[in-house]
Amino acid sequence: MDWTDTHCRVLHRALTARALLYTEMVTAEAILHGDKTRLLGFDQSEHPVALQLGGSEPQRLAEAARIAEGFGYDEINLNVGCPSDRVQSGRFGACLMMEPALVAACVAAMGKEVSIPVTVKCRIGVDDQNPEIALRDLIRACTDAGVTSFAVHARKAWLEGLSPKENRDVPPLDYDLVARVKAENPNLEIVLNGGIQTLEEAETHLARFDGVMMGRAGYQNSAMLLEVDQRIFGGDARDLDAAIDVYCDYVERKLSEGVRLNSMTKHMLGLFNGKPGARAFRRHLSENATHDGAGISVLREALAFLKPKYEAA
Repeated sequence: MDWTDTHCRVLHRALTARALLYTEMVTAEAILHGDKTRLLGFDQSEHPVALQLGGSEPQRLAEAARIAEGFGYDEINLNVGCPSDRVQSGRFGACLMMEPALVAACVAAMGKEVSIPVTVKCRIGVDDQNPEIALRDLIRACTDAGVTSFAVHARKAWLEGLSPKENRDVPPLDYDLVARVKAENPNLEIVLNGGIQTLEEAETHLARFDGVMMGRAGYQNSAMLLEVDQRIFGGDARDLDAAIDVYCDYVERKLSEGVRLNSMTKHMLGLFNGKPGARAFRRHLSENATHDGAGISVLREALAFLKPKYEAA
């Protein structure tokens, strides 16, 4: 939430052609009642891209999924893992782990409405649930409803007593449970999520799982995405210079449409971690990209701290 907007995804797509990108979670009610273009619009370069939906009312989710398919998304993912207070009060997110039949009804309704895949992102359980039972119950119910792909954050969510931030780190990881569930369901696609920090770790997990989902690590150290196409998919590595050129072209185009510079450059702040000039790059953007009328020259000036090629024109 508040990270993987369309600008972020365009940058990440410039870094990897093959990884599946996910949107921020959007509620079905927001789509049905809000500005659909603002909520669902995206750049065509982002494909393949999945929309992550939140909700618990089957027909409302089905209608939101139908609208989203019209925008061209490649996948609809139902979030059954977010532990925030706002999500709980709306009866969606991780609290739905306690209602597998309702989740199954939701994905079944969505699946009838769209032709693209409907997938589920979940935890291994919540609060006092036994993860050995809760995860299997949810996957069984959703599989019976037609779902064949699950992204599993291998932690419980504690809805009472832990903040959303603590829920990302404090509950212990149980990769082995998720691996056992995968072994029991060889025909399902099981993607592992939670605590994975490096591509080396991702490669290790791919020995047991069909995919790996990275959130904060991929955002905060986004340069690692340059190696994804080669190391994970067996293709060619991406070039940082070329990726920056692509993103600068995008930024310049969006500036002409009235998009503020800082809303696009904020996603670049972790791209050069550890490189000479990275601190000066971040400082220049922090001090100048928020100004009214800030243009592409501000970004090029910041890039000039990193490499002569990016000297301001």
